[in-house]
Amino acid sequence: MDWIHGVIVLDKPPGITSRQAVDRVKRIFRVKKAGHAGTLDPDATGVLIICLGRRATRLFDRLVEGSKEYIGAMILGVETDTQDASGRVIRRCEVNVTEEEIREVFSKFVGEIEQVPPMYSALRVGGRRLYELARRGEVVERKPRKVRIYELELLKVELPRVEFRVVCSRGTYIRTLAADIGRELGCGAHLAELRRTRVGPFTIDMAVPLDVLESDPKGAFKHLIPVEKVLKMLEEGDKVASGQRPAGHASSG
Repeated sequence: MDWIHGVIVLDKPPGITSRQAVDRVKRIFRVKKAGHAGTLDPDATGVLIICLGRRATRLFDRLVEGSKEYIGAMILGVETDTQDASGRVIRRCEVNVTEEEIREVFSKFVGEIEQVPPMYSALRVGGRRLYELARRGEVVERKPRKVRIYELELLKVELPRVEFRVVCSRGTYIRTLAADIGRELGCGAHLAELRRTRVGPFTIDMAVPLDVLESDPKGAFKHLIPVEKVLKMLEEGDKVASGQRPAGHASSG
């Protein structure tokens, strides 16, 4: 259907890649051109922006520029090679930290920080995806990248589990954030759960589950946001973002 141009705010389920989610939505709408704006790891859930049609896919750059919000949980004392729960455990350590120490470390990660992209990521080095090299047991040098953490809120502590909310810039790896926080605490950590609750002006309240779309393909069109409305939402979001404090803040919840 070449006349379809718009955006679906999908609530991605766990267990599938962002690309697989796009392919399934493409089949529902029977469009030739589609893509996602901002990758979610297979185990992660929540807001995945899917652009359908030529006019919508032209908005990729604008859609990925907005800040992102996540709710997550990390497990202290266990490090994995992927920095999340799907990986192989590479180190275990006794957890002997207080809630106050966790808050103090959280505050250190607010503002502009540097991250070394994880080996298990889709970034290309020498024309190869990092995760392809990692699966072959190869480790290559990755240059640190600057990202910005606007807000990092501690939600709940039940050691070794720590729940948090984070608002961050494009390009931030929440897996790496969790691993770096664990390293700063001296006990290591990995990301156990992750749910994206917002991408720019698109929130989880607007998101539709994949099974809802697949169970009623004809009704799926009511969830399609036209390009004109997407542009208006982005313009309004830009006005709000212009008033956002550049460094953000740390919150104790």
